Amino acid sequence: MKHLHIHIMAALVAMAGLNACENDDQYTLDDIKAMVPDTISICWNGNSVAVEGDVAGYVTCDNGYVTVNSTAQRQLTYVLSGTTTQGQLLIYGQKKLELVLNDLNITNPTGPAINNQCGKSLFITCPAGTTSTLTDGADYDTSLSIDQKGALFSEGQIYFRGAGSLSVTGHYKNAIASDDYIVMDSTATCTLNVVSTNGNGVKANDGFFMYGGAMDISVSADGAKGIKCDSILTMTGGDLHIATSGNVVIETVDGVADASSCAAIKVAYVLTMAGGNMTLESSGDGGKGINADQDVVMTGGTLNANCTGEKVEDDEGETISNPKAVNSDGHIYLSGGSFNAYSANGRATDCAIDDIQSDRYPTIIGTPTTRTLTKKRVVVVF
Repeated sequence: MKHLHIHIMAALVAMAGLNACENDDQYTLDDIKAMVPDTISICWNGNSVAVEGDVAGYVTCDNGYVTVNSTAQRQLTYVLSGTTTQGQLLIYGQKKLELVLNDLNITNPTGPAINNQCGKSLFITCPAGTTSTLTDGADYDTSLSIDQKGALFSEGQIYFRGAGSLSVTGHYKNAIASDDYIVMDSTATCTLNVVSTNGNGVKANDGFFMYGGAMDISVSADGAKGIKCDSILTMTGGDLHIATSGNVVIETVDGVADASSCAAIKVAYVLTMAGGNMTLESSGDGGKGINADQDVVMTGGTLNANCTGEKVEDDEGETISNPKAVNSDGHIYLSGGSFNAYSANGRATDCAIDDIQSDRYPTIIGTPTTRTLTKKRVVVVF
């Protein structure tokens, strides 16, 4: 492949030289770089890395640790493959990019497996028939002056697409994290398996949107969330399964106990469901299925939320965390789909209390075919 690079550069230089006879200012160095392919291939073999197609010299390697520092003014595609148990992909750039995970297996004992420092869109494609894994370590190198928030981290948006399989395991903070929003594309049929042993499964600052594909999230850390979204969460398609098994975390401040419980989904704004299948399980004490700071709105799809943990009391015997299948600090509005919430030792649903909604049950809009409203189980099917 090295000879191919030489031939490409020679051809481009010859092209520029011939045209210069007609117009000395016709081609700049950037023009020549723009003529090269938009795809760069990176393959790990332990601590050895093979790079192809990097005519512009964007990629540097230090054993298994690869840094991309792109000045390209167009979208580039990086095809990633191979295996390393001590490596990383660290990306800098100004334009959106695509990562094609072609049976890629990266473990980084001291940080993220993939760390995208570009604030633009990151498209992650899992081709059909491929299986890739990304794993971080329990201890990060915190001396670095860059964000490192998960095994797969991006400063910009993350879009998942394709038909393959990707497993992401987080041991330090989050498994998958974006300082922007995360999207499961409507065309996706890929499967994401997400495991977190010391933090959240998925953390999204500006929204989580699921339009297709399948995502299975397992979180075992105390007080952690399957999906923690600091903005809106929307689901219109696909299959989402989340299981949390951690217990509540209790901190005492000025003599007052404050509890932070596990939740399959913790959303800071409105959660909207219009399609797809959502299955949520919380087995830890005080755990929640959905814990929303604003409204939960369901117009379609199938939601099953099941909590089996016990309530949590302080030293005085006062309850400080109750297990709830669907909890909203606003209201729960149901007008379509299938809603099934169960809590073995707490309320199935709980929402804002006012003159209209004093019983804490969902607001039902329309005429469902099934309607069961009890403290421990709420079933509404249209």
